[in-house]
Amino acid sequence: MRFSKLPDLRAAQAPNAPCVADAEASLSNREFHSRVLVAAGLFAELGVGPGDVVAIMLPNQVEFVVAMFAAWRLGAAVTPLNPGLTDTEAAHQLDDSGAKVLVNATGQAGATGVQPLPASALHGAVQYGAHYALPPADDAAALALLIYTSGTTGLPKGVMLDHANLEAMADMSRLSLQITAADHCLLVLPLFHVNGIVASILTPLSAGSRVTIRARFDIETFFADVERLRPTYFSAVPTIYAVLNALPVSVKPDTSSLRYGICGAAPASAELLTSFEARYGFPLVEGYGLSEGTCASTINPFNGVRKAGTVGLPFIGQRVAVADAAGRHLPAGQTGEVLVRGPNVMRGYLGKPEESAQAVVDGWLRTGDLGRFDADGYLSIVGRLKEMIIRGGENIYPKEIEDALSSFPGVLEAAVIGAPHETLGEIVIAYVACRAGHGATPAQLNRHCAERLTRYKRPAAIHVIGSLPKNPVGKIDKRKLRAMLPTMPQPQSL
Repeated sequence: MRFSKLPDLRAAQAPNAPCVADAEASLSNREFHSRVLVAAGLFAELGVGPGDVVAIMLPNQVEFVVAMFAAWRLGAAVTPLNPGLTDTEAAHQLDDSGAKVLVNATGQAGATGVQPLPASALHGAVQYGAHYALPPADDAAALALLIYTSGTTGLPKGVMLDHANLEAMADMSRLSLQITAADHCLLVLPLFHVNGIVASILTPLSAGSRVTIRARFDIETFFADVERLRPTYFSAVPTIYAVLNALPVSVKPDTSSLRYGICGAAPASAELLTSFEARYGFPLVEGYGLSEGTCASTINPFNGVRKAGTVGLPFIGQRVAVADAAGRHLPAGQTGEVLVRGPNVMRGYLGKPEESAQAVVDGWLRTGDLGRFDADGYLSIVGRLKEMIIRGGENIYPKEIEDALSSFPGVLEAAVIGAPHETLGEIVIAYVACRAGHGATPAQLNRHCAERLTRYKRPAAIHVIGSLPKNPVGKIDKRKLRAMLPTMPQPQSL
């Protein structure tokens, strides 16, 4: 199903059924379809057509979804921007993407040559637009999304995803997660990220189900929303599950409507996954993917064997392999770079043919992640290729150490990085944050690691801090941790 046609289909099949809602509005299929037509008419009046790019710089709200589907109806692509970007950061994405229109909260200009448009214009007020009368665009090869990477090195790059990518990923997700029209997704992740768009909007809407949007994850209201709205699933990052799991034992919400929670964007510890499920009574299905692969490539089956600490099995329709530096595929048990192949793999980076050619080789997407398969075909992610620590010639994978630290009672999160060392090349440095009301000393954590890790893997220094820095998607920001290194005391012995 082409997503440009989805509003028409939903309105024709079940006009009065609920479609999408936020704190301010609740739209039926017919109402959503009407909003999309009005927004498409407005975009068309501003000259938006096939091949153009519409930038959306909004917080999580219904207007984001309306603008996205309106752009697709015209054959245009969408590039979502984090509303928290600075003017300089936003200007880079607007300029690089060649955006023609910018939908934001105020209608203020974001860059020279980009037509600004307030979100209120999409409501269909008298002075704005008219219902778009032409049939929706129908081209699977047309560019649909330009997702900008977080820019761990250099400026962020535009990941080009076409409609065929999105359709394939939504089909795979519905099949693997058994999502039907009876489901109800609660969206708490940011819509400027591919996970929020694909897992929590496109997948449920294409299944005929409904979505309730929240502006952000709020620990004070999350379980109240679950009890009142009765969603059947939601998607979140490990940090959110860790925070929920750290709530006082007196917190006992009714979670009976939830079939599962999806855990992704960063590796989660096996202890977190198992303890969360035991406490709240619904499974967490951990998956793995990246923007270049249109969101997800592996998933633990929610109604099959789930192996905590792994990211599960490849999605049906994708091939996943582990390879050495020469590109040779490795057998189970050996660690190498994770490769992905399938109709979900991006068409490339916008305007960067050389980097695109390096990222996709012979149809295989080089993820830059390190992983290994077990004998049953379950994948474990052990770190980033560039984050692997080489201490005195020994390869050290951060996740193994992070898992060990996370198993200490009271630890909320742990992160491990490598620091330069004159003799050994690199040494292991760990950062730990504890739950409220708990604490741990470096000496206690060192003893804990000594029981679980061989000597060369143990951190040379462990820093217990109030909280670990996060990027806008909620992942632990290791770049900021590295920037803290000069301010931290250096280890006295190794």
